[in-house]
Formats: sequence, structure tokens, C-alpha cells
Amino acid sequence: MTSDELSFAVFCIESLGDKINQPASKVYDMLTKDTDVLYGYIVPCYQSLHTQGKEYILDDICNVLNERGVSA
Repeated sequence: MTSDELSFAVFCIESLGDKINQPASKVYDMLTKDTDVLYGYIVPCYQSLHTQGKEYILDDICNVLNERGVSA
């Protein structure tokens, strides 16, 4: 993972936590322990995701989580 990808992952975790009113640690668990969304989706799709707006990114991650059985 590059430093840009790491910064983006942190942005996603913190922003999603704000959106769903959960601490970053809970969001991290949702993205890593409950699903593989962080390393299976966010990091591999960094090139296209980071060019989008914040709301689009968060809605997209929520949709992926929901598709994988985790309510966000």
C-alpha cells in the first residue's frame, strides 16, 4: 500500500465513521474483520475512487458493505 492509498483509507474510515455515527475502530472492524472491503475493494479501487466526491465515495462503500451483508 502506498502512502496515498493509506491516507485515502484513513480518510474513508474516519469519514464513514462520521456518516454512520460510529467510532473509527468499529468502522475499521467492519471493513477488515466483518468483510474484506478495505483490502478487497477500497485499496484496489483507489485510482478511481479517490477522484470522486466524498458523498459518492461514502455511499459507494456503504453499498459494498450492504452487498456483503454488513449494515452501514
